[in-house]
Amino acid sequence: MTEDEFLTGYNPNEFERPSMTVDLVLMSVVDGAPTALLRRRDEHPFQGKWALPGGFVGIDESLDAAAGRLLETEARLANAYIEQLYTFGAPDRDPRMRIITVAYFALLPADRFAATLKASADLTLAELLIPWEGETGGPVTVCSEDGEPLPLAFDHAEILGLAVKRLRGKLDYSSIAFSLLPELFTLRQLQDVHEAILGVRLNKPAFRRRMLDKGWVEGTGERETGASFRPAELYRFKPQN
Repeated sequence: MTEDEFLTGYNPNEFERPSMTVDLVLMSVVDGAPTALLRRRDEHPFQGKWALPGGFVGIDESLDAAAGRLLETEARLANAYIEQLYTFGAPDRDPRMRIITVAYFALLPADRFAATLKASADLTLAELLIPWEGETGGPVTVCSEDGEPLPLAFDHAEILGLAVKRLRGKLDYSSIAFSLLPELFTLRQLQDVHEAILGVRLNKPAFRRRMLDKGWVEGTGERETGASFRPAELYRFKPQN
C-alpha cells in the first residue's frame, strides 16, 4: 500500500478531536507591582469572571497566526512581540469539552496598555498577588485597583503562576526585564522592576554593580527631569553582540 492509498482510506473520525485555543499572558509592572491584562467574560462558562485574552484556533490557522489575531481582536494591541510559554492540557480544564490551550507570553511597558484600557471597559490591568518566593511555582490571585480579589476563569491562575515562574527564572541570565522599561530609565527603575517580579528587596549597591558588570546598561549622560531631589542619571539598554 502506498502512502497516497493509505491517506485515501484513512478515517479521521477514529479518534476524538480536542479543540485548541490560545491564551495571552500580557504582563507589566505598575507602581511596583506585577500586573496582567484580563478580560471579563460576558458569556458562559464562567460568565462575569476574569480571564486571559484568548480564543479558539481556526482549523486552517497556525498557532502563531491565531496568537497574533487574538492580540489585536481580544487584547486590542498590535506590534507586540509574544512567544510561546507552555501548553496546558488537563482533561477537565474547560467544562465545555476537551480543550487544549497554548499560552503566549509578553512583557510590555505600562503605557502600552493605556489606549487599550481606555477603549475597552471589559479589560483591566490587574495586580498579581503571588504567594510564593523564588522560582518555585503555584497559582496566583489577582485583584482590582481597589484591592478587591477578582475571580479567575478556567485554569488561568495556574497559567499566570507559570508565567511568573518562567519570568523569575529568566531574570538573571536574560535581558527580559528591559521590556518593561522606557527607552531611557534610571537604575532605580530597573531595580524596581526586578523587585516587583522577584517579590523581594534587593541590595541597592550590589544590584547596580551586577547590572553594570553584565554590560547590559550604558549611561547616557542625561538626567531625569521633574525630580524634587538630585536627578538620577538616565541609562539605556545595551544589546549584546
